[in-house]
Amino acid sequence: MEYRKEDIGGKNHLNSDFCSKMNFGGAVRINKCGISILLALAILLLLFTYNTHKSSSNSSSPLTSTKFLKKAINDGSNISAKSLLIAAVDVAERGGQEVVQVRASSNDLGQQVKGKTKEGAQDRVTQGDFRSHRVMYYGLRKAFPQVKVISEEHMANTDTRDIEVPTNVNNEISNIVIGDTNISAEDISVWIDPLDATQEYTENLLEYVTTMVCVAVKGVPIIGVIHKPFPPVQTYWAIVGYGHSQNLDVAKKSEKSEEKGSTVSKSPTKIVVSRSHAGSVRNLTEQILGSKQTFEIKTAAGAGYKVLEVIKGNADAYLHVTNIKKWDLCAGNAILNALEGTMVTLNGEKLDYSPDTDPMNSKGILAYIKSSELSDKFKESPLYIES
Repeated sequence: MEYRKEDIGGKNHLNSDFCSKMNFGGAVRINKCGISILLALAILLLLFTYNTHKSSSNSSSPLTSTKFLKKAINDGSNISAKSLLIAAVDVAERGGQEVVQVRASSNDLGQQVKGKTKEGAQDRVTQGDFRSHRVMYYGLRKAFPQVKVISEEHMANTDTRDIEVPTNVNNEISNIVIGDTNISAEDISVWIDPLDATQEYTENLLEYVTTMVCVAVKGVPIIGVIHKPFPPVQTYWAIVGYGHSQNLDVAKKSEKSEEKGSTVSKSPTKIVVSRSHAGSVRNLTEQILGSKQTFEIKTAAGAGYKVLEVIKGNADAYLHVTNIKKWDLCAGNAILNALEGTMVTLNGEKLDYSPDTDPMNSKGILAYIKSSELSDKFKESPLYIES
């Protein structure tokens, strides 16, 4: 191959048909054009690799990505506990909005009587119950179709096209709940009460009304949400082992204030009970504590409201002696578990919230944050057989 030298502008250049030529005498020469092209290709390759990795990393985060949530739902295997909590809060609040709208728009509320309780009281249901059930139940079913959802209400042939999938974003939960865990879908059961304290809802005693969601794993309640939809509006939530909403810090404050006042004479044991059977509870309490022991009975409505009264320190215990459904209890039970409190039947058994169990609890309820004279006496009574 022939080369010739040309002097252009006082400099020597190689001239040939190619940008670069090899000299078989031992020298290899590559022109600047080739180097520039190779460098440009290398930079483009690096940028493509970085962006692909970044995109993949973001989409695999179980806490921030809808794509990951959809993948977990569709593969039917594991579900993020944190995503369950965020969805539970969202549907409880949406249900609360329906409850408030029905109450504001009508006085008759579309009341129906489903039947009678064992004690003979009318078991009422309203449009508030049904509309809340619709957004809560079908919202959860759309988000987690492989999870069993148990609700107090039922609606057949319902058009659910307008029901939104619950959000997967909640700033308070993201800031408080650090970490996450995956749960097998087949182990999960979700219990919802679309409107707790329906009777009081019809009577316009709205401070007692709540909407509730509970997530149980193998029958054990681990996530609880109690939403109060009427002013002052509040949502209380907790997840066992990971944290709870800031408004549940009142439980810790209550304990500290009692420690400071421990030198003061003991106040009577305060017990919160249902409005409908205060007399039965009084008789049982006298039987357990003794007629000479002083105690106060506070009547209230709604199991969710009564659990919150115990958590806030307004009552030492919540005592229930008649039949009560598990959707009334599960959310409060989970929150108490997260706060290291207790909810058991009157013979000391823990409630099983597995989906195939009887939703009716006929053994009564004793719930408390910390041991009191009442809880200690119950443990000594013939009724109490710890499970």
